[in-house]
Amino acid sequence: MGILENKARARLFYKYLSTIYDRINPFIWNEEMRTEALSLLNFEDAEMVLDVGCGTGFATEGLLEHVDTVYALDQSEHQLEKAYAKFGKTGGPVHFHRGDAERLPFETDTFDIVWSSGSIEYWPEPVLALREFNRVLKPGGQVLVVGPNYPDNRIAQVLADAMMLFYDEYEADRMFKAAGFEEVKHLFQGPSYEPEVAITTIARAPEK
Repeated sequence: MGILENKARARLFYKYLSTIYDRINPFIWNEEMRTEALSLLNFEDAEMVLDVGCGTGFATEGLLEHVDTVYALDQSEHQLEKAYAKFGKTGGPVHFHRGDAERLPFETDTFDIVWSSGSIEYWPEPVLALREFNRVLKPGGQVLVVGPNYPDNRIAQVLADAMMLFYDEYEADRMFKAAGFEEVKHLFQGPSYEPEVAITTIARAPEK
């Protein structure tokens, strides 16, 4: 387990990262990548959408291009403060919650879509969190998760493993299927200088 796959350390990390996050994020996860990921989802008739690990709200902005309201959750109060400044803490199009991906504060069968980008790498128990996604999704609901693709270089692999969760499509298959998802598919994404830095997985909750 990497040093940032610890909730307390991840919160401390984002306490400082939040001050510059929106300036450095475009070099890793940009609008073009976000648009491509959003195109994988079917928003027709989708009313209840959840953004897990919303951070400062970059993905939330993209989701709001397709739906009127987004539920957004993050464990970092400092990241959420940045998101509040963009959308308003209450009364706006985003319903914010501070919470844990592994224990979502929502009822079973609530959401049409669950999205999460740039968050899975910090989860101590990713399959547990994915099972929570499955629980809160309506039958047949869609899930999309963007995480860091496992590097090919051996030295980079050692560094990656020491920091946080990196995984390939085979591990993504295992995790999503262990969490009960069906129709699991993957897309590699990245900026022009590193076109496969991210792995985007889309799947469906089973029809119960």
